[in-house]
Amino acid sequence: MSTFSEGKTAVLEPLAGYRRYPATEMCEKARAFYVDIARRRTVRDFDTAEVPREVIEHCLLAAGTAPSGANQQPWFFTVITDRSRKRQIREAAEAEEREFYAERAPQEWLDALAPLGTDASKPFLEEAPVLIAIFAQKYGVRADGKRFSHYYVPESVGIAAGFLISALHYAGLATLTHTPSPMGFLNKVCDRPPSEKAVVLLVTGYPKADCQVPAYGGVKKQLVEISSWL
Repeated sequence: MSTFSEGKTAVLEPLAGYRRYPATEMCEKARAFYVDIARRRTVRDFDTAEVPREVIEHCLLAAGTAPSGANQQPWFFTVITDRSRKRQIREAAEAEEREFYAERAPQEWLDALAPLGTDASKPFLEEAPVLIAIFAQKYGVRADGKRFSHYYVPESVGIAAGFLISALHYAGLATLTHTPSPMGFLNKVCDRPPSEKAVVLLVTGYPKADCQVPAYGGVKKQLVEISSWL
């Protein structure tokens, strides 16, 4: 469905669904959300157990509620569960990653990745039950086939991706944001048009029972390091 709206007059409606809580309850909710989301860790060891489709669909619906420039919602999510396509994605991603680690990455970047223990091998791309390719739509297309501009595309898609990661975590799933560069191969594997650019390959599922994660990944900056009050 196109969200093209040029020339339409704004129509306002009463705000529905908003809830204002007492200050003490607000503080508790904010604290509880922080405590819960702080449990989230990037996982690379996934169980092969299937995830109910309805869970993923509701998380995608949550992502689709994200704010976007002019409400144009310039994103598309392709869910990959087919084994052969996951194999294609792994082969293509590992080819890019081998070149990255061996030739393209500057030493400073490799040094930054060292505490995480990553390398060109990406078995999770086949082991995890669900891969979600997140595409940014560079422009929209009207019913008559003519293009129209999308605005604040990277910002909008980034917010939607954050919503999706949070929703999957809330549902009890682990995630990994995988960003092989370049990712043009995903357009072919996912049958997406050239007007879309893959920005994240989100891996999700259940962590293995003996899953281990890099200790460094749990080290987060303190509040004073990421914020200020003026």
